[in-house]
Amino acid sequence: MTRSVLAGIDGSPQSEAAALWAAAEAHRRGSALRLLHAWPWLDAGDGNASWPGDLRSKALDAVRELADRIRRDRPGLPVETAMISDDPVDGLVAAAKEQDLLVLGSRGLGGFAGLLVGSVGLAVTARATIPTVLVRFGQAPVERPATAAAAREVLVGLDAGEPADAVLEFATAEAELRGCRLRAVHGRSLPPSWSLAGPVPPQAYLMEQESAEGALVSRSLAGLRAKHPGIDTIADVRLGGGAQALLDASVHAELVVVGRRERRHHLGPHLGPVAHAVLHHCAAPVVVVPHP
Repeated sequence: MTRSVLAGIDGSPQSEAAALWAAAEAHRRGSALRLLHAWPWLDAGDGNASWPGDLRSKALDAVRELADRIRRDRPGLPVETAMISDDPVDGLVAAAKEQDLLVLGSRGLGGFAGLLVGSVGLAVTARATIPTVLVRFGQAPVERPATAAAAREVLVGLDAGEPADAVLEFATAEAELRGCRLRAVHGRSLPPSWSLAGPVPPQAYLMEQESAEGALVSRSLAGLRAKHPGIDTIADVRLGGGAQALLDASVHAELVVVGRRERRHHLGPHLGPVAHAVLHHCAAPVVVVPHP
């Protein structure tokens, strides 16, 4: 099977925005785009044909109309469509295993089948084995001229104490595809003891912390910079938690990349606190990259 960019759609404006974003990404990558709608009752029997029949017809029309629109907007881009009768979370997670990237709409309002509301999008992101993007409504891609590349950025969250190579490599590849710079953001929370000394730590302490964290970040990025010398990589150290540091830095970012450690929890796969907070509050599209 040819690997492609997979977009989950449900007929809502949110999933349409995700599909358009996925089309631009597939075009950049030179790969195909696959539009998938998953819902467990698409193949329901005729015992209650008034609802399941209408549902399947409406779903099929929405998938075809969106595919036709993308083909008109991007001639030459291979666009495939598929509909499966399956639970949205299980169906999307299974279909994504053979693809390069999964793109979902965030904060959906239900569409025609309730697919990709926030809880479903988060559940898929927590279980998917490939990088997964959540795109909010209004985040359809804007084509920018190459001359603006110096002002454009891909952001990546960096844990300088335990950097994840898969996350950094994905973010670097995205910056290279876009022809823009890469900003690696490392956030550090202040010790709780400062709450006893007052709300503002001494300036000397802040400078010392910034210098120490900056050196740690530089060591974490040394291998990446040597491997990709053509990418302008900026180390950005910010006092404050990792999530807040990323949110503060993401105002003008084209894309924000965070990691998700693939470790089992007694409640099943889950998102860490940084990824969860960024997904809920970031204005830019967010990619969650699973890593060991």
